[in-house]
Formats: sequence, structure tokens, C-alpha cells
Amino acid sequence: MKYRLFLSLILVTIVAVLAAVPVAAQDAEPTPFVAEVGPITQRVIDRGVLICGVNALLPGFGTTNDAGEFTGFDVDMCRAVAAAILGDADAVEFRALTAAERPTALASGEIDMLSRNTTWTLSRDTEWGATFAPTTFYDGQGVMVRAADGIETLEDLEGGTICTNAGTTTELNMTDAMESRGLEFTLQTFQDFDGVMAAFDEGRCDAVTTDISGLISRKATAADPGAYKILDIVLSKEPLGPLTSQSDPQFADIVRWTIYGLIQAEEFGITSENVNDFLDSEDPNIQRLLGQGGNPSGSYLGIANDFMVTVISQVGNYGEIFNRNLGPGTIFNLERGINDLWTNGGLLYAMPFR
Repeated sequence: MKYRLFLSLILVTIVAVLAAVPVAAQDAEPTPFVAEVGPITQRVIDRGVLICGVNALLPGFGTTNDAGEFTGFDVDMCRAVAAAILGDADAVEFRALTAAERPTALASGEIDMLSRNTTWTLSRDTEWGATFAPTTFYDGQGVMVRAADGIETLEDLEGGTICTNAGTTTELNMTDAMESRGLEFTLQTFQDFDGVMAAFDEGRCDAVTTDISGLISRKATAADPGAYKILDIVLSKEPLGPLTSQSDPQFADIVRWTIYGLIQAEEFGITSENVNDFLDSEDPNIQRLLGQGGNPSGSYLGIANDFMVTVISQVGNYGEIFNRNLGPGTIFNLERGINDLWTNGGLLYAMPFR
């Protein structure tokens, strides 16, 4: 009997509490999650400019034009992040870095992010204190020689000198490739690839090695492209992409999802020219990507919900960025290959905006 009385009292109390809650509060939608702004994001907002470390010596990826403006595939990734946070793709201050300068610039806070043809590796992920964004360009290491020398294989380089730039994965990869074949050689390094090519052109190197994209860039922009030959060999996997400091996960999330947004926009066929036509789309997946229909996409990142509308409008989707800097109509004329969408047989695959 006492037990029944006790239960009755509990039920009466619950009913009374529920009755006291206003109907509006009972029917209210859950408050959407809003990310707390991290220290790097905050300093970007306060400064009004994103500081991005880039290459200044790799045409197609990072270089300066005749007007002194930075251009290239990696440079446009910086612009996309600036558009996402600040609403202005031009609100970027670029810092030209050598390969060896990258970890210090990132760790010291000299730059907010790095977008400089950097390979994602275990040691860099840990020792550099870095958070890698999604891979934006899948590459591999190659070797370039003078066409007149008749070199066809690595075996032909035994006893020779191979040059590359210091502070890169190419040094170890080249050493591994030659030693595994029992081949002796001399490895000579330089602070930047301009120094590498100068030594090569002066005959101090029998070959140069770096990412194949870099070799294609150098060959295409040479005074006599036919004087160079890229060997038909791939020494390694080189997944290249931007990275940030581990000190601000929220900023890293913005970079990550901006890149996924570029990829997903291409998959949906959303471009800088037609993005406004998709704002009224009834497709819930498109609504989430563009932050329409009340979807709080940007709230998860601490930025505007329609941040991808701004990014796509000002920078374009992934395909537009690739074609503008590397594809048809450029001197590089690179095919998409594995850097195509997964729907086209490539490796590019965006995580769901959900």
C-alpha cells in the first residue's frame, strides 16, 4: 500500500512539473550546436586577414605573376578558407616558404595555415604538431633527366648525382629507391628548387627528383621543354594538401570542411557561375551544403551557415580550381586522373554534410 502511495506521489509531481512548463518551451526546436571559436580562428577574425604559407617557386601550384600576385592551385585553397571565415577570398596575406621553413612557420604561429605541396606523413602529423586537411592533390615522386643524356632507368644513374631540395620526403625516398636496387649515387640538396634546377642546367646534377607535378611544372615552364625528360617511374605516394596547427581543432575543422565543400560542389555540379540557381533547391543534401532551408551547416564550424555559397561564388568548386591552374587551357594541360571525383574513377570523395 505504501509502495502504491509513493508511486502516486511521484506521478503527481511529474504531471505538476510538466504543467508548469510553458507550451512554447515544450514545442521549441532544440538549440543548434554552435562551435566555440578557437584561438587561430579568432586571430584571423581580429586581424581581418588569413596568413597562409605557400610556395612561390612552383608554377601552377604557388608562384607570383607579373603583377606580384600569388597564383596557383594551393594558393586558391588559402583563398577558399579566407572566404569561408572572413567572407572575402582576397583577405589573404601570403608568406613564401622554402620546404625546410614549413614546420617552424607553422609551430611558431607565423602562419595560420600551410598550403604548400606538402606530403601527409606520420612524422609530420606528429612531430610537426600538425593537423592535415583532406588531400587536395594525389601525387607521386618522379625523376627528371636531360633528354640528350639517354637515361631511361634508375640503373642508368648509378654513380651519378641526383639533386633535390632540402627538408622534403624526396631525400629519403630517393635514397630508399637507389639503395634497394644496390645503386651508388650522390644526393645533393638545395634550399629551394630554383637552386636545384640551376645546378641541373649547369650540369652539376645528372637528374633531379621531386613530386611529378613539380617536374611537369618545371618542364612546361622551361625555355626548352624538349630538353627535359621525365622518367616513366613513380617512386612513392605523395598525398599533398593543406595543414594547420593542432592547437586549434575548430580552425582545422573549417579548413577540412571547406575542402570537402569544394569537392562536393563539383559533384553536385555547383559552380561559381550557377551557385545562386541552387539556393532554392529542394534537395536536402544541397541545402545542407549551401546552408539553406534553416540548415545550420556553418554553426558546426562557428562560421556563417552559407559559407560555402561565398566560397563557391568567389573561388569556384574543386574542378574550377584545378582547371584554372593546371588543366586544359594552361601550359600544364594536366589530366584529372586520380585527382578526379570518385564518381569518375578518381580518389576525391567528400564526407557528408549532415
